[in-house]
Amino acid sequence: MLTINGLQKHYPDFDLDVSFNVPDGQIVGLIGRNGAGKSTTFQTILGLIQPDSGELKLFGHPLNTLTATDKAKIGATFPDSFFAETLTINALSKILAATYTTAFDATAFLHTAAQQQLPLNKPLRDFSTGMKAKVKLLVALSHQAQFLVLDEPTSGLDVVVRQEIIGLLQDYLAADESRSILISSHISSDLEQLADVIIMIDAGKIVLQEDTDVLLNDYGIIKVTADAFATLDKKQLIATRKTAYGYAGLTNQRQYYQENYPQLAIEKGSLDELLLLLTKEDDVQ
Repeated sequence: MLTINGLQKHYPDFDLDVSFNVPDGQIVGLIGRNGAGKSTTFQTILGLIQPDSGELKLFGHPLNTLTATDKAKIGATFPDSFFAETLTINALSKILAATYTTAFDATAFLHTAAQQQLPLNKPLRDFSTGMKAKVKLLVALSHQAQFLVLDEPTSGLDVVVRQEIIGLLQDYLAADESRSILISSHISSDLEQLADVIIMIDAGKIVLQEDTDVLLNDYGIIKVTADAFATLDKKQLIATRKTAYGYAGLTNQRQYYQENYPQLAIEKGSLDELLLLLTKEDDVQ
């Protein structure tokens, strides 16, 4: 679906340099701190900014050769973008029908909006934050997009609305197994539910790329005192940091440490904990 090789974008105080793929039928989650390069990557994929170098292919074609038909197969949402708030969903449906003349299904769009308890004739300015998030996603889904680029689609939403949005995305993939999603989120539990692959980016570079199942099953965080750390086999540690009690270490060989150091506290790490360890500047490894 999407192939990125050596994508580079240089700013006076920031350099992006990433390579990764989004295969057909998969959800790839992109995580990182604010300013890590997630939005720059998304904007480059969508052609909103031009890369300084690198190869980007979508649907098997270089990004700069995509036709209008190809571009219509892309759906996107951004946290700070929205539609004119005087519009209603009914009015928005007419605009979408004129924009996507063949792919848009007005009946299905309005039916799904009603199912999500979105009023069809109420101005968008009167919608709650959760309702606006649903509208953005429904528009991205409305024209049979094959590839979704979703930047923080669940940001600032309560757990009920987040689960409803996750359900919409799962239904979207279930309807066509060739579809794919690239999604970012600061809510790690959402990505743990959704993503097949997690890509962690820090300071413009990828610091981890792994199947979500492997991250959740094989990775672990070892918490030890300073004395225990001194005698620990560190060859299987990916990253370490000093803590109030001693040290924390990240490993992708949790079973190895469980078998060889049964006295140690070895926990399954959440994505938040992995991010903290892998982006910590005072790495002691």
